[in-house]
Amino acid sequence: MADTPADLARLLMGAEHAVVLTGAGISTESGIPDFRSAGGVWEENDPMEVGSMATFVTEPERFWRFHRPRMDMVDGIAPNPAHEAVAELERRGLVKAVITQNIDRLHARAGTQELIEVHGSLGHGVCLRCDARISGDELKARADDAEDGVPRCSACGFQMKSGVVLFGEPLPAEAIEAAHDHAIRADVMLVVGSSLVVAPVSQLPGIVVDGGGKLAILTQSETPWDHRADVRLHGLAGVQLVEVIEAIDAMEVHG
Repeated sequence: MADTPADLARLLMGAEHAVVLTGAGISTESGIPDFRSAGGVWEENDPMEVGSMATFVTEPERFWRFHRPRMDMVDGIAPNPAHEAVAELERRGLVKAVITQNIDRLHARAGTQELIEVHGSLGHGVCLRCDARISGDELKARADDAEDGVPRCSACGFQMKSGVVLFGEPLPAEAIEAAHDHAIRADVMLVVGSSLVVAPVSQLPGIVVDGGGKLAILTQSETPWDHRADVRLHGLAGVQLVEVIEAIDAMEVHG
C-alpha cells in the first residue's frame, strides 16, 4: 500500500473520473466539532430528542432552542486548506465531483462547483407543508424575530426547518442518486475525513472497488475500508492535501 502525498498525486493524475467523499474530519480542522466523536455534541445530547423530525414536528420550540445556536457556530468559520485543495483539484479537472456528509457549506465557500450534499445543508430553509424555500440568513432572522424562537412560513404559517436532514427524515433522493452515479463512474475515490460507518455513504467505496476503481483514504482514524485502499494517508487533511497539490505541480513541471 502506498502512503505518500506523491502516490495520491499520481493516482489522481491518472484518473479519468475521480471523485472525493468527505466527512466531518475535513471540517474539524476549521474548528467545527465532530458530533459523533468522543466529547462531541451527541455525547451530551440525545440526537433522537434534539435532532429528530419527531421533535421538530411535536416540539418545535425545543428543537429550535438546540438548533439555532448551532447555525451561528458555523457562521464565523472559514474553509481550511483541505477544502481549498479539494476545490483546486476540481478546478484543474482532476476531480469531477465532491460528495460530502457535511452540512456546513465550507466546500461551496471554498469554490467547489459539483457538490453533492447527501445530508443536506444549512444554506437554506424549507417549509415541509408547502415546500416554500428561503435563504439560511432569512431562516435565522425569522427565528430571532419569533417570540417562541420558531421560524414560520410566510405562505402557510407552518414551522420551518433548515435544509439539514434530521434523524427520522429520508435523505434527499436526488443527492443520493447523484452520489451513486458518480461512484459507479469513478475509477478513483478519495475519502477525506469520513469514518465510513454511516450508511448509505459507507457503501460508496464498495461500489467503486467492485467496479474496478481504486480507493484512497485520508483520515486520522481507522476505517473499515483501510485494507482495500490503494493509497492510505493519515494526519491532517489540510497538510496532506497541500502536499498533494505541490506534488502535482512538480510532476507537471517535469512532464
